[in-house]
Amino acid sequence: MRRIAAHYLIDRGQVIPRPVVECDDEGRITRVEQWERLDAMPSTEFYAGALTAGFVNAHSHLELSYLRGAIERGTGFGGFARAIGMVRGNYTMEQRKQALAAASAQMWAEGVQAVADIVNDDSSFEHKRTSPIRYRNFAELFGLCTAVDAMDYLTRESDTTLTPHSTYSLQSAAYIAAAQNDTISVHFMESPDEEALYRGEGSLAAWYSRMGWECDFLHYGSPAKRLIGQTAPKAKVLLVHGCCLKDEDVEQILHHFTTPPTFVLCPQSNRYISGLRAPAELLMRHGAHIAIGTDSLASNDNLSILEELKLLPSVPLAERLRWATLSGAEALGMSGEIGSVEVGKRPGLVLIEGITREGEEWQLSPQATSRRLL
Repeated sequence: MRRIAAHYLIDRGQVIPRPVVECDDEGRITRVEQWERLDAMPSTEFYAGALTAGFVNAHSHLELSYLRGAIERGTGFGGFARAIGMVRGNYTMEQRKQALAAASAQMWAEGVQAVADIVNDDSSFEHKRTSPIRYRNFAELFGLCTAVDAMDYLTRESDTTLTPHSTYSLQSAAYIAAAQNDTISVHFMESPDEEALYRGEGSLAAWYSRMGWECDFLHYGSPAKRLIGQTAPKAKVLLVHGCCLKDEDVEQILHHFTTPPTFVLCPQSNRYISGLRAPAELLMRHGAHIAIGTDSLASNDNLSILEELKLLPSVPLAERLRWATLSGAEALGMSGEIGSVEVGKRPGLVLIEGITREGEEWQLSPQATSRRLL
């Protein structure tokens, strides 16, 4: 048994002073209380900082970890996609596996409990089978000429299902087939070029024209309308990035789905690729369900959830941490076990150091860090 105390516990959107969290040898929470006198609590570990449940990284591409630093910043959406294709072949499989294992270990040390991971091949599965992180894998169907069964071999792996890449990269039959799973993860409205495609404009339209590719979905008129038109209302959907969302898009999407979709924000990746901002304030106005992701090391300097949260200073810290814990766990169907510090759960326990406070406002200092305690 371990008994851990700190200055604060930030959990489920609330700040609780003087917490004491007790857990058994398997990490399951057995008691959550508040301390009055630490000197009256022998065998209690005390930490000067705030406790929180383990983080959920709701969008990552672990297998791209070998591309850290390989792609120039600020290339924009089209430039980034072209650069990926140019550098992929420069690394051995051993280099790729070493890079993803190191990135996964770093996430665990910094407090990540579960990851929604996009896979395009089987290079990460060997590591994931023994990793303490819970990985929920989405085998990504991608390409206007891609056959529906192209990724079927990946879905034989446990905790792996097929998902459409986006609303601009698949013809209708492939998109609809990939969207049949109960939970899907879709890159959505990351770039202005996505909506421009439906008007026959922008870099995507120009690229497709050069290649002689025709799209059978442009009659929908916008990515949001295609999403609604070709995704069943009962689907549980993670919509990733959303930098170019408008109010009307969010309203249409929320009205369509019977289970509220989760909008996954990746602020560092958006800044790295295009300088666009994650639409946190817009989504909050609509009461949308929000989670946090890191994207890949091809478009990020790290896979740190805390660094993502630092780029959302206008959002109350307790709310940001709820997005990074319970909201992600709910999106992945794991909230019965992780995501909040409650008796009976095994959520992990993370210490955040470097929180500042002015009056009632809490913020992460630029030097704030997170590390796993449990």
